[in-house]
Amino acid sequence: MDPIAEQLNQIIKKENPYIIEMLSDIGKNLFFPKGILIQSAEASKRAHRLNATIGIATEQGEIMCFPSVMEKMEGIRPEEALTYASSFGLPALRKIWQDSMFQKNPSLKNKAISLPVVTCGITHAVDVFGDLWVDPGDVIILPEMIWANYKMILNLRKGARISQYKMFTKDRGFNLSAFEELIKKEAQRNDKIIVLLNFPHNPTGYTVAENEGKRIVEILTGFAENGTNLVVLTDDAYFGLFYEKESLQESLFALLCDRHPRLLAVKVDGATKENFAWGLRVGFITYGCSTEGDPSSVYEALEKKTAGCVRGSVSNASHLGQSIVLRSMQDEKYPNEKQEKFGILKKRAMRLRQVLQDPKYKDAWDVYPFNSGYFLCIRLKSVDAEKLRAHVLEKYGVGLISLGKENIRIAFSCLEESDIRILFDIILQGVEDLKNAE
Repeated sequence: MDPIAEQLNQIIKKENPYIIEMLSDIGKNLFFPKGILIQSAEASKRAHRLNATIGIATEQGEIMCFPSVMEKMEGIRPEEALTYASSFGLPALRKIWQDSMFQKNPSLKNKAISLPVVTCGITHAVDVFGDLWVDPGDVIILPEMIWANYKMILNLRKGARISQYKMFTKDRGFNLSAFEELIKKEAQRNDKIIVLLNFPHNPTGYTVAENEGKRIVEILTGFAENGTNLVVLTDDAYFGLFYEKESLQESLFALLCDRHPRLLAVKVDGATKENFAWGLRVGFITYGCSTEGDPSSVYEALEKKTAGCVRGSVSNASHLGQSIVLRSMQDEKYPNEKQEKFGILKKRAMRLRQVLQDPKYKDAWDVYPFNSGYFLCIRLKSVDAEKLRAHVLEKYGVGLISLGKENIRIAFSCLEESDIRILFDIILQGVEDLKNAE
């Protein structure tokens, strides 16, 4: 093990030895290298005559670049776009995102969390999480309906075993009893359990109610108190898109981050969905934990391990993408812009509710609970989901996503209000077409 990694481990172990137990073998060995990076940083501050350390090109004291590139980025200097960003991310962006988390999550008041480390979107953040916290054979608790990329990243690439529970009760609420029972079952044979919570949920578009969220926290805390190490990942990709007051209006991360020394909360989120900036690929990973004393040294060590993981994979997230997100969040128009787009999506969600109450659809499908995010799902009653998807695409030019034999996912985020009734009428016609063809 590299001495730097060993030093980081000792810092963590001193304040919370359970976190060392939770780290994967890769996580224990990760560190942020000194070498060229540290030497370059020192040179940038002290080399007043000549600096021959950085692997970029310059001319006449300026960043070497093509005018044909820079003219496409009006108002942004080459230093803000073309140079390498730190593997930790731009300091100003990390701070403004952390500040925004405190504003959006009242339960974080007077709590200490790490500075977010910038990733190349949330997919990369989940991958980094996997490197740090997932060993082959580790169990990850997930609902039965999930974003398929979790399996690709955590099961296929990291070797974790995914254990799933039925997400909804017959009363259309979050299935707390199934959630608790599955954790209890896994805790009997595993000292460490990874729990992934994704609200607003992809693919159903459901966010737990406030009482459900509090009960989730109680359940997880109870298992930690009974001696199970819990790494809880909150994937908050669609955070803030809550369309009903009954939904929990903040991240479960805020409620979990200081509950127990055996419970580590990890938050991944980003501009990808929250700020409608998908292709900029700017995400974040943040830690919250309980320690013996001041957690700042533990957070600094975890940030270094995380940045080391970024360094060892993609080196750093796009400097240009980070600069654009930062400038947007600093703009006085930003709050109003965000509220405006939220309003558009909420109107679509409300229109969906209105349309789906039409009794003509009741024999064709049931609608899973939805109250947030980008999506909703329907459960077909009489036809195969993949056959329906292929049929309406071929005959009516309508695109849907099939999930298993029964479920169809619909992204209302890309539907105009005026198209919602048309879409479901076409889906209904497709169901009838398939039934008549039998």
